[in-house]
Amino acid sequence: MKERQDYIQDIAEMRLMMERSSKFLSLSGWAGIMAGIYALSGAYIAWKYLDFHPGETDYSTITSGTLPSDLLKVILLATIMLIMALSTALFLSYRKSIKRGEKIWNATARRLLVNMAIPLIAGGLLILIFISKGLIAFIAPFSLLFYGLALFTAGKFTYDEVKFLGMIQMALGLLSSCFVEYGLLIWAIGFGIVHIIYGVYIHYRYER
Repeated sequence: MKERQDYIQDIAEMRLMMERSSKFLSLSGWAGIMAGIYALSGAYIAWKYLDFHPGETDYSTITSGTLPSDLLKVILLATIMLIMALSTALFLSYRKSIKRGEKIWNATARRLLVNMAIPLIAGGLLILIFISKGLIAFIAPFSLLFYGLALFTAGKFTYDEVKFLGMIQMALGLLSSCFVEYGLLIWAIGFGIVHIIYGVYIHYRYER
């Protein structure tokens, strides 16, 4: 009986070692929670104080090289929120990797980054084209769609729940494309509420 228990324990340890070598497990649930809070705060500021209603505003008269001042403020706000979310994620992932006795930058992390970067770069360039054409209403839908695609493709290198998160974001992106007048609200749900729920789940399942 004892030999059987030792055999099962050895298998469990081998499985854990293989998982650690093939998956990036230093993602922090708190990073998702904080990213959600940043997104909700940014969406509220854009709607309440910058009067940003992408589905109701006509930017079709944008000329080459010029952008309305209110749109520039929204872009600046989005950039700040993105930097804060990335900085928080990097800091918390680094701290978690230290606790686990692992290096945050390894072959798995590189594969994760590459698989996320390609859809994100393609989506970012497409959004810039939309902005230059005055198609502001499609910024929120396509940011959700390409972000979800990035999560789905990178999901095989980290927690399985990341793939599911990606599918939710893509579904919200498609929904937002159908109802562009609610684009900012759906964006806030995807990047805000869904991120918070995901972060809480990851924290309680893997980090407690």
